[in-house]
Amino acid sequence: MHHPNDMQADQPISDPANLLPKQLDCETRALLRLFLNPILESAKDWPDLHQKLDEKGYRASFVQGRMVISNDRDLPVCTGRDLGVPLEAVLARLGAPTR
Repeated sequence: MHHPNDMQADQPISDPANLLPKQLDCETRALLRLFLNPILESAKDWPDLHQKLDEKGYRASFVQGRMVISNDRDLPVCTGRDLGVPLEAVLARLGAPTR
């Protein structure tokens, strides 16, 4: 499965600069919003959010106070804020993360 930001594949994940995603172009951001926002906005709880993201080949983690969405190769793709759903909004709806 091809994911945006695959161009980071040659950079080691252990490099702290690679923990946060690079800035998205407007087309990629729009496509990711269409694909991922329904998951972020409709998840019933944190396990549900993680399961739904996993089914699409993504995962959520927390880096430097941000919710980072990574692809199936563990490369950072975007943040919740990039998608218009900042961590603060998810926390207000779901409470503290359980995973």
